[in-house]
Amino acid sequence: MSVQHVTATYVIETSLPLQHAAEVLAGEQSTGTFVRVERESDDLRARFAALVESIDELPLTGATPLPGSVGDPALRRRARLRLRFPLDNFGPSLPNLLAAVAGNLFEIKELSAIRLVDLELPPAFAERYAGPAFGVDGTRRLMGRPDGAMIGTIVKPSIGLSPAELAEVVSELAEAGIDFIKDDELQGNGPSAPLAERVRAVMPVLERYADRTGRKPMYAFNITDDIGRLEANHDLVVGAGGTCVMACVNLIGLPGLEFLRRHSDVPIHGHRAMFGSFGRSEQVGIGFRAWQKLARLAGADHLHTNGISNKFYETDDQVLDSIAAVREPLLGLTPTLPVLSSGQWGGLAHATYAAVGTTDLLVLAGGGIHGHPDGAAAGVASMREAWASAARGESVDHAFENSAALRRAAELFGPVRV
Repeated sequence: MSVQHVTATYVIETSLPLQHAAEVLAGEQSTGTFVRVERESDDLRARFAALVESIDELPLTGATPLPGSVGDPALRRRARLRLRFPLDNFGPSLPNLLAAVAGNLFEIKELSAIRLVDLELPPAFAERYAGPAFGVDGTRRLMGRPDGAMIGTIVKPSIGLSPAELAEVVSELAEAGIDFIKDDELQGNGPSAPLAERVRAVMPVLERYADRTGRKPMYAFNITDDIGRLEANHDLVVGAGGTCVMACVNLIGLPGLEFLRRHSDVPIHGHRAMFGSFGRSEQVGIGFRAWQKLARLAGADHLHTNGISNKFYETDDQVLDSIAAVREPLLGLTPTLPVLSSGQWGGLAHATYAAVGTTDLLVLAGGGIHGHPDGAAAGVASMREAWASAARGESVDHAFENSAALRRAAELFGPVRV
């Protein structure tokens, strides 16, 4: 018999007894309200009420309670809570699932902290949602990189280049042997460099390179827009020979991503822009482990995880857990490709590879390539040589001795991590 429920895991804090707070949350997000109503029968509750599966107390963090929470702060307790939601409450629908597991619960005053950290989903979701169409293997095939880490970059400056200047940058990167180039999330369809003009400028450069070498680097054009524009933006890219489109998952929403997945003929590069607005706080929001499952179901072939020693808020342990989460099997779906970014450079290759044990990664270096003291081509070389050395099991010292590009990068970016 197939599983007919969703299990959501939360970390909560409350000044009320933990069991009571858990039951308030379960009731509010299923059959209940602030008072028992006439038609909320025992039979109805048995069929549709969310159930408290387990409560495991955790140490307090000392963080400030959420505004409006009730009870004596001195009595506050913290716990990992698992709730079981009947699938019949919402069916295999991502938007309606979120209404149950991440809807009004963030506003419940009995909770002084509430964070959704994981989801266990039944096979019915994979029967409705196709997940990635290309994933790791499809991406490797299209970019002509059958093994090794996939090395990529973000167009820098992020915005401000004319289409002609962009074409020059792309040509330089292609000649340097780059696997992947992407628009910055800030570069959408603005009047200074519209999507159509970027496509017209970039694709002839890549086609000429492919005609000469037999390999076409993948360029992820940012097609993020209103849902009604996604299809036309995709068709513009594919019609010109493009092999990837990029969409900011949180900005088009899961329904927008799923809409694009059903139409797309190329991999979808899933950017996580705005994730920090609900993922950063320990007190409220949605953790990456839960969020990435939804994005993968909706069709993200690539998904940003951040990278170690990054310029943002996440610790190395958090980043490595995110990479592991994306690599874990999910309901038999095609594997999504983890995308490492933020402050990456060649000197992080050995430490990253030692921690994750795979080269099935798309490693993006913006400043780490464009900011290399000897130019972008040397930046690509430093990344490629460092990752190849790590994959061969060589030491950091060996890589440093044998790669002039890596040594020069270290002059700017600091010591190579071990």
